Amino acid sequence: MASTHHYGTAAGAGAAPPDGFARLALKADGIVTGLNGLGYLALATVLEPFLGIGTSVHYAIGVFLVLYAAGVLVVGTRETINRTALGTVLVANLLWAALSVVTLFSGALSPTVAGEAWIVLQAVVVGLFAELQYVGMKRM
Repeated sequence: MASTHHYGTAAGAGAAPPDGFARLALKADGIVTGLNGLGYLALATVLEPFLGIGTSVHYAIGVFLVLYAAGVLVVGTRETINRTALGTVLVANLLWAALSVVTLFSGALSPTVAGEAWIVLQAVVVGLFAELQYVGMKRM
């Protein structure tokens, strides 16, 4: 016998699950982050002169992002989204965005102008994913 889920509507027909937006935000984050990580790994030597950041940094970031993306996708593909796990991803994204800006201004790296723009762009994108995840959490 098939079961039908009714998500708080009178009729229940066509209703979206309450964690649908959070799920979408997590999946999009996981996919974009994973592709970004794979890009760092596959293109590290090409990116070094363009961004002004060493290949060892690209490899380390690439590995981290691929592993992080896998974790985000695990959270986003569970039958029910765990609020604590979602909150952890949201906070991690906020930290990544903030630390990207701190790194840029700290002088820890010596990026080219293109590298500086890339760091800012990534911080903005990651911050937007955090915002979408926050909206998704509020809708749950």
